[in-house]
Amino acid sequence: MLKDSQREVYKGRLISLSIEQAELPNGHQLCLEVVRHPGGSAVVAIRDDRSVCLLKQYRYAVDTHQLWELPAGCIDGTDANPLATAQRELEEEAGVKARQWTELGRILPSPGFCDEVLHLYLARHLQQVHSRPQQDEVFAIHWLPLEKAIAMAAQGEISDAKTVIGLFRAHSRLDTL
Repeated sequence: MLKDSQREVYKGRLISLSIEQAELPNGHQLCLEVVRHPGGSAVVAIRDDRSVCLLKQYRYAVDTHQLWELPAGCIDGTDANPLATAQRELEEEAGVKARQWTELGRILPSPGFCDEVLHLYLARHLQQVHSRPQQDEVFAIHWLPLEKAIAMAAQGEISDAKTVIGLFRAHSRLDTL
């Protein structure tokens, strides 16, 4: 898609919203609302006993205290690369550091209206440190057997997209590492 014109109608601390006049590759002209997002990283942290870190997190936008998620966060000015973001978030949220990192690829959570890219990582050989959640984060840390987490994702008990995809990608990679 070619951007002909772009008008920012909102700029917040995390996202911006633009109205964009665009021409598609087939020549069709249209007006789009596009959310611009800095992107982020999510971490599948797995202990030697094959338990995985999941956060049972409160999310205002979907009005639930019961959302299972991987440790994750936005890329920001302090660590513009996705791996540094993943390392920061794992320590802040889960209270662990990892000696081994494996890339699990990237995902596009909502490409129909948002340019967000999430980078997924598998973290292994973990060391406990002190967690430092931000004031706007309300969650409880849980370590579940990986097989149980995979079953929960397959049955729809875990509905967060990055978490479902991260769990399945990590599970498929573990036997090859």
